[in-house]
Amino acid sequence: METEKGKLVAQQEGLVKKTRIMVGIDESDESFHGLQWTLDNLFGCITATAAPEQPEANDKAGSRLITLSLVHVQQAFHLQYVPAGPGGTAFYIPSSVEESVKKAQQQIAKALLSRASDMCKDKMNIEVETLVFEGDPKEKICRAAQEMHVDLLVVGSRNLGKFKRAFLGSVSDYCAQHANCPILIVKSPKETSN
Repeated sequence: METEKGKLVAQQEGLVKKTRIMVGIDESDESFHGLQWTLDNLFGCITATAAPEQPEANDKAGSRLITLSLVHVQQAFHLQYVPAGPGGTAFYIPSSVEESVKKAQQQIAKALLSRASDMCKDKMNIEVETLVFEGDPKEKICRAAQEMHVDLLVVGSRNLGKFKRAFLGSVSDYCAQHANCPILIVKSPKETSN
């Protein structure tokens, strides 16, 4: 069991373990609610107790105790043709359309992650990084969490019903079953009826 004296010695020797928390971000309000919940409930506790004896040490570059990885996964666009009628007639999509779609996806990802990064500005002792992956969100998030040795994965829940979850799949359900780290699923507060 670690004592307060042991913690202080470890901090002075630079042995403080950095914590990495990953938050999945998409265009839904639920993902931003998950980020806000994380900032309000987790980072308030962690940064307040991180190193109260040495507040000036936490302000130095490179001495951040927490890395917050904001991850957005966009679906890959590989559509080469569109069926245009009976008998197997197909219309091939020009490469300029595919390039245009990919450029729009990049702009959307940049805007989402910029909004998420802005939410983190006021938190001390947090190093924020933004990552964009292409592919199936549930698989890419779990793989990134494993490869980056994440200490906690946070995802928002869209509160899909049983049927929608069965047909559409649920990123939070998949991550809860397949992530190799602790996962926090943040549900949005239920809307109050007026």
